Amino acid sequence: MKAYLIEKYGDQSAVRAAELPDPKPGADDVLVKIHAASVNPLDFKIRDGAFKRILPYRLPLILGNDLAGVVVKVGSAVTRFAVGDEVYARPDKDRIGTFAELIAVHQDDLAHKPATLTMAEAASLPLVALTSWQALVEKARVGPGQKVLIHAGSGGVGTIALQLARHLGAHVATTASAANTALSKELGADVVIDYRTQDFEDVLDGYDVVLDTLGGKTLEKSLRILKPGGKVISIAGPPDADFARELGANPVLRQAMNALSFTTRRHAKRQGVTYSFLFMKADGEQLREITRLVDAGKIRPVVDCVFPFEQGREAMEYAEKGRAKAGKVVIATV
Repeated sequence: MKAYLIEKYGDQSAVRAAELPDPKPGADDVLVKIHAASVNPLDFKIRDGAFKRILPYRLPLILGNDLAGVVVKVGSAVTRFAVGDEVYARPDKDRIGTFAELIAVHQDDLAHKPATLTMAEAASLPLVALTSWQALVEKARVGPGQKVLIHAGSGGVGTIALQLARHLGAHVATTASAANTALSKELGADVVIDYRTQDFEDVLDGYDVVLDTLGGKTLEKSLRILKPGGKVISIAGPPDADFARELGANPVLRQAMNALSFTTRRHAKRQGVTYSFLFMKADGEQLREITRLVDAGKIRPVVDCVFPFEQGREAMEYAEKGRAKAGKVVIATV
């Protein structure tokens, strides 16, 4: 099969196309012919080696973290899927590799593709939709009437999180460029702050939840716009001890991660709020919940553009340089 891989950590120049043996599914695995995969910032962080201490991948490594495709083979213990099923997934963190023609995915991490979506649209969803679900439903338990700030509302996570927060009944604010104000409101934002001309800290106050997708100063300011007892959930800030425990890290690594987030947690405590780091996990059951919302018209994907598989490196470069106007960049394999 054809695939895009790295043989060493580095920048975009480390990515190359290669011919590899087809994967062999285990008893609980589903072999999927990939029709489309989308590009995520996580791909660049993995490529750069940003997570090599906590996610020690064996090189060479096929990149790519979500997909849509068709089942071509099932393992002997598979009960939920059959050959010919249209599916989508974010494979487990230890089994990534969707920038390829085939992949073996554990059946627990897979779901049937929303019937209302194309393959490219479906491929844009798993990672960002699961991130949004695990932040807003699982961690924050957002409910009707709560005030939620979602940063970068026109980004991959933001476009889905806005819709999910609206579905959950929240009052939703977001940061976006003026060019994406209309889209952000269409997706569910009640308040849109132009990050180029306004400081959200001067505009917002008394929020219950912030979903931080940017980190740095944005994270620091986000702590200050929460009401007492509020929560910041970040996918871009420093990892914490809870994440280390979920990862099964050794005590030394747990202590190191706790140290990385110490300053942020201290600032949060002074404000009477809490901080937590989210590294989303594969979950087929949650994807099935998302499928129901998509097919009911509650959530729709936002795709910026689709590149053919032969231009996979160009697709990654396009996404990494921030050329996408809104939503996701997709690589079509078929």
